[in-house]
Amino acid sequence: MSSGSSGVRNHCSGWCDVRRMPQRLSWGSILFFLLLLLFYYAVSQRTPGEYIVVRVIDGDTIELNTGEKVRYIGINAPELHHPQKGVEYFAREAYEANRRMVEGKRVRLEFDVEKRDRYGRLLAYVYVDDIMVNEWLVANGYAQVATFPPNVRYAERFRKLEAEARRLKIGLWGKP
Repeated sequence: MSSGSSGVRNHCSGWCDVRRMPQRLSWGSILFFLLLLLFYYAVSQRTPGEYIVVRVIDGDTIELNTGEKVRYIGINAPELHHPQKGVEYFAREAYEANRRMVEGKRVRLEFDVEKRDRYGRLLAYVYVDDIMVNEWLVANGYAQVATFPPNVRYAERFRKLEAEARRLKIGLWGKP
């Protein structure tokens, strides 16, 4: 061993020498750490599977804070933006009802067998608190039943609600 050595042999060729470690953290490192903490806090405050609705597209389609578009399963509301048909009867009312229900609110999604449609939109049963929006829209005459297998979990329930709305002449089923 060389003179002045403590008798401890160094096997890392200097790359792991503790004396070479920086004494202070840079401002960049501190900022990165704080941003990481802020991100962790924000993520931990969101319940898994819950999203915020940032935009209502029409009576049966929304956009989430993730940028994903969601098409409600099992229902069809009158078209608000159809390229050939234009604005269908009761489309504005269906849009407004959907907007009042979900816009700016925290929603929970429930999926069925197929998770996406041919346009890449998520297909889901959408809940605000304990209210299933798909079901509420049918029950109140803002949408009709539209079943596309294999996503048929609540099809029979929706059919009963639509029949009752028709019988009571609610919404779409009322007089124009």
